[in-house]
Amino acid sequence: GMGEVYRARDTRLGREVAVKVVPDAFLSDPDRLARFEREARVLATLNHPHIGGIYGLEESDGVRGLVLELVEGATLAERLAAGPLPMQDALTLARQIADALEAAHEKGIVHRDLKPGNVKITPEGTVKVLDFGLAKVDIRTAAAPDQPQVPADTPGGTRDGVILGTAAYMSPEQARGHSVDKRTDIWAFGCVLYEMLTGRKMFPGETITDVLASVIRAEPDWTSLPVTTPPPIRRLLRRCLQKDPSERLHHIGDVRLALKEVGN
Repeated sequence: GMGEVYRARDTRLGREVAVKVVPDAFLSDPDRLARFEREARVLATLNHPHIGGIYGLEESDGVRGLVLELVEGATLAERLAAGPLPMQDALTLARQIADALEAAHEKGIVHRDLKPGNVKITPEGTVKVLDFGLAKVDIRTAAAPDQPQVPADTPGGTRDGVILGTAAYMSPEQARGHSVDKRTDIWAFGCVLYEMLTGRKMFPGETITDVLASVIRAEPDWTSLPVTTPPPIRRLLRRCLQKDPSERLHHIGDVRLALKEVGN
């Protein structure tokens, strides 16, 4: 809902690109336009093999567009439509997703909308995390002091009561409309890994209200995990999916290392 994406050709450099533009319905919405520009600034700070890159921010005849790396392949959501992934495939993809989130978090960037639909898998098996349109920037959590000039957030973007994201992958604090930090991405990562292993959403529901109620109150169905799931992965999922963020894993780097140990 944040933008329309088109496949295009850069005639000057002779390459295929993706162009994301603001839908006509939002051209008069200053908050959406500001968030759109923030996405460009956020992506410009992230140069990582597992994050879709940006080539530029262009405007022509009143149409503003992000010129993005064109990532070929299926989304993780499309892959999951056929059912759960084999264990090793799921863990390989999960390590790459965690690597991408770690790079963002080191810049003080919280994705806030990690989900299978925002993860592309190239024909070579490389993960690309896409769509930082809802990203939150908090330079206080960044590892390096030389941070780019990206506005900390859009107007209203972190006020209590404002809910941004996709219901099935929201953390409990996000679902309540509270301010969030990088731990909300760790929750979403847990949801995505759970879905890769089980082939089903962790908190399904007929309506968004049903889903949000489950996110806040219900516990995951741990019995849905394959019997072959290694105990360290079960423990990792439980630590990612603690409803109280203070009890949740605090750093996605710890997740990446845990996944690496299982793969070795």
